[in-house]
Amino acid sequence: MAARSLEIGPAGIRTARTIEILRTERGLAQGELAVRVTALGRPMSNTMLSRIERAERRCDIDDLVALAQALHVSPLVLLQGPSAM
Repeated sequence: MAARSLEIGPAGIRTARTIEILRTERGLAQGELAVRVTALGRPMSNTMLSRIERAERRCDIDDLVALAQALHVSPLVLLQGPSAM
C-alpha cells in the first residue's frame, strides 16, 4: 500500500487559520480551547491544537465538529473562513 501524502491543502490551511483567528478573537488560550473540546467528548491536548493551528496536523472531521462547537460556530465557518460568519 502506498504511503498517503501528509501535505495539508488549501482548505486545511484556511481551516487552521480560521481556528486560530476565532480562538484569539474570543480571548481563549490554546489550552482553554483544548479543554472545551475535550469536555465535548473529543479529547484534545494543547499540543494537538497547536499543531492543527500551525497546519502541521490534519484536522479530521470529528476534530472540526468539536472545535466548531467549542467556538460556537458552524463547521462551515471553519472551512470557509471568518468572512463566512
